[in-house]
Amino acid sequence: MKVMIADDHPLFRMGLRYALTARGFEVVGEASDGLEALIIYAQTQPEVALLDIKMPNMDGIEACRQLVLQNPKLLVVLLTTFSEPAIVEAARKAGAKGFLSKETEPLMLAEALDRIARDPDRDWLPISAPMPQFTPREQDVLKLLLEGQTNKRIALRLGLSPDTVKDYVSRVLAKLEVADRMGALRKARELGLG
Repeated sequence: MKVMIADDHPLFRMGLRYALTARGFEVVGEASDGLEALIIYAQTQPEVALLDIKMPNMDGIEACRQLVLQNPKLLVVLLTTFSEPAIVEAARKAGAKGFLSKETEPLMLAEALDRIARDPDRDWLPISAPMPQFTPREQDVLKLLLEGQTNKRIALRLGLSPDTVKDYVSRVLAKLEVADRMGALRKARELGLG
């Protein structure tokens, strides 16, 4: 199977090339950013594209989207150290078939890619927990909560009573499944909300 690698770290690409070749893949091109990946894809027409999510000029998710528009059958797998639900969902919408962690040894990455290549119709992206659904008023409260506003200040900003704000804050924390404001801040970042 012909594979293209796009990652801005030359040593990582070298290790991955070695591991993929040892596993029987043919590495037909390497790119250091998303724009270069589009050019190399056009020149080499690989069956698999391995794209790092974080790259200069064009990130892996946008490169994935553009590559899949050109060839819906292209097997795009993202290389990442990120698995936040918002990133997983963006990858899914862009047409990626899977995630492989950059923290995995290259030979293990090659084995995982081999499994994905043998079953390309399966969705190999991580299952993410459903995003909490907030009412418009809960969204307003969450936004101010993430800015570090107190219940009293939120009440003043939104024209609500402090008791009503306290109820909204409790509902927001419950939907985020956290116990306090610090937990809300961490969870919101994980979900890509703040």
